[in-house]
Amino acid sequence: MFLRRFLPVLPITRFAHNNQSASAAARVVSISDKVVDTLKGIVGSENLSQNESVREHHGQDESYHSHLIPELVVFPRSVEQVSECASVCYSNSIPMIPFGTGTGLEGGILPLRGGVTFNLMKMDQVVCVNADDFDGTVEPGVTRKTFNNYLRDLGLWFPVDPGADASLCGMAATSASGTNAVRYGTMRENILNLEVVLPDGRIMHTAGKGRRSRKTAAGYNLTNLFVGSEGTLGFITQATLRLYGVPEATVAAVCHFPSVRAAVEATVSILQACIPVARIEFLDEMQMKASIEYSKLQDLSELPTLFLEFNGSEKSLEEQAKAAGEIAVSHGGSEFKWAKEHSERNKLWAARHNALYAARSLAPNCKCIITDVAVPISRLPEIISATKDDIKKSELLATIVGHVGDGNFHACILADPNSTSDMDKMKELANRAAERALSMNGTCTGEHGVGIGKRHHLSKQLGDVTIDVLRSVKKMFDPKDLMNPGKVI
Repeated sequence: MFLRRFLPVLPITRFAHNNQSASAAARVVSISDKVVDTLKGIVGSENLSQNESVREHHGQDESYHSHLIPELVVFPRSVEQVSECASVCYSNSIPMIPFGTGTGLEGGILPLRGGVTFNLMKMDQVVCVNADDFDGTVEPGVTRKTFNNYLRDLGLWFPVDPGADASLCGMAATSASGTNAVRYGTMRENILNLEVVLPDGRIMHTAGKGRRSRKTAAGYNLTNLFVGSEGTLGFITQATLRLYGVPEATVAAVCHFPSVRAAVEATVSILQACIPVARIEFLDEMQMKASIEYSKLQDLSELPTLFLEFNGSEKSLEEQAKAAGEIAVSHGGSEFKWAKEHSERNKLWAARHNALYAARSLAPNCKCIITDVAVPISRLPEIISATKDDIKKSELLATIVGHVGDGNFHACILADPNSTSDMDKMKELANRAAERALSMNGTCTGEHGVGIGKRHHLSKQLGDVTIDVLRSVKKMFDPKDLMNPGKVI
């Protein structure tokens, strides 16, 4: 997943959206002074804002979608305050939008029908860490980097790394993953329990209060129902996470290839050989050009490239690297260039995480769509090659990066916002990538979520019956359609 930060504020649209119908816009609910006073009584006047700039900040993420603003923003400091505020909004039929760090790429936090945005970042406690059991519980204001800094002295870490220093509960809401997923899995595989405030204010624990066993067969899997629910079913106010021991040793390597297909086929061969790589990331030649310039990388070439990382014992690293290197060379790859020192590895992975900004620097005045498809890894060479062909035919500027170890890649497609033709081409390229992935038994989104950007692909991916079931689930949890309305389904 691309590293993301807040973009400059673009023109704000109040309660209108290019994907939103006029009838939906007409359903915006005004918030009375009585409700505002009631919410102030719950969170305190210092934790409620109707300030224009604060509302604007909460009406944008990092997607290309039009920015919207909520009627007001609350900053609860406890689950009880979230519950009470939700109860007030529910009783008055006011839409509610959860907000963390605002680093999403699919418009997931945009208040399509106005309402109240709940900024949960003041709930920032590490509730507990059970070092002997390799688990810990955090509130939504705890970010990935903050948690790993907290864990460092215990010899533990949480490996899911989407690039952005995102809220861990927000990462749960979008089922985030990133560069370490090939070895450690996504958020879905690393969550043991969730505390959730439902739309009407009730508080539930998806695996039962205080439960944190590594496995359970008790009842329906509500934890995984809320992982990836994108704030449409409730507020995630605590997450209990699996933790891991810090590896004894870590080393990174870079390998160049003569073609995109050679690099991706080498990836498939490395995985088929059961080499336990910790990370294996692909950057095409255009992305390498951008990253070399943006991140000031030295001694690297503008060629299709793999960034790899291995961790474990010193002996296992040597075996893993030797086997992976031999496979890479057999596919036309260069000898590995090693990054053994901590500072060298950090610079390399910072360049990978900054890939989006590097790509945007190629055309600073352009807008971009970032695709997020994933396919079975055996189909990866085919789909990336086909996407490259589409980009060439479109004559648009685009880069490709990918978490190729789990079949997921991103095309960052750039277009002049003043050119209707280029903007149409950009959207068509993104749609073709999603449709091609679906035709290959893949998904339209591997990690960014559906939001409003991929809703039109969901019925084709899941089928009508499954969509009906999802709508029934949504209606059961949120009969008034107040939780982050207009997203996902």
